[in-house]
Amino acid sequence: MRRRDFLGCTLAGGFVVLLGCRVALANAGRMVIYKDPLCGCCESWTAAMRAAGFAVEVHNETDMTAIKHRFSIPADMEACHTAMLDGYLIEGHVPLEAIRKLMAERPDIAGLAVPGMPAGSLGMGDDPQAAYEVYAFSKIRGAAPTVFHSVRPAI
Repeated sequence: MRRRDFLGCTLAGGFVVLLGCRVALANAGRMVIYKDPLCGCCESWTAAMRAAGFAVEVHNETDMTAIKHRFSIPADMEACHTAMLDGYLIEGHVPLEAIRKLMAERPDIAGLAVPGMPAGSLGMGDDPQAAYEVYAFSKIRGAAPTVFHSVRPAI
């Protein structure tokens, strides 16, 4: 939500306005997801994005390699599905916490990735005991990815 929208929500009165503000907060943005039509874990991740309030547009693709090349996903960051959100690439089973952090901080990166398909990640069982890294990858081709967010079991 942009600052002026937030101010409008907090300064305006009335139930209808407040309801509209709640909807604006819930609708996190438009996400375009490219996935294999037969991939169940991609369906689960997509459902989680919808449940989080994203307006999801799905493109079922049989050649995901072409999608990875089209968006210049680094080979070591590739996973099963690719999404676009507000100019950022989201590669693989990136958890909601990392996506929220990305949208709040808006770093100068190409996107986030959870390489491969880690067991317990969002869409792969969503296990609270899972442990894996979410990487930020650069707009500069060949630059090393950095850890953006760590998923660790709750103690």
